[in-house]
Amino acid sequence: MLHTPEELLVLASLIEKETAVPDERPLIAGVFLNRLAKSMKLQTDPTVIYAITHGNPPLGRPLTRSDLQTPSPYNTYLITGLPPGPICAPGTQALDAAAHPARTDALYFVANGSGGHSFAATLSEHNQNVSEFRKKH
Repeated sequence: MLHTPEELLVLASLIEKETAVPDERPLIAGVFLNRLAKSMKLQTDPTVIYAITHGNPPLGRPLTRSDLQTPSPYNTYLITGLPPGPICAPGTQALDAAAHPARTDALYFVANGSGGHSFAATLSEHNQNVSEFRKKH
């Protein structure tokens, strides 16, 4: 699915920003690669934050629905595929996860409120995970 070292670097940067939980990095990579294989938008919040802050985070506030509509080649809610470049300098664990993703049928993930993420293979499962997260917050 990844064709160049540059694409691996971009994917690793998304993984780096998406989770700080080491065991989740390969799963995040697997989800992103599954979505790319199905031509689904990646819909990852860190790319929106990168677009809004012009690469100078933090955003300093929660993302809004209007933020998700901010035109940018980095906004993966609007574009299909990888953004045109990395959104940070990824660490070795994120690079390794991008090169060696977990084999998973998951297409979705959402924060679980405990520092990690809940993964789902179907939109129905994902919506249930989102609902559970919202109950906690």
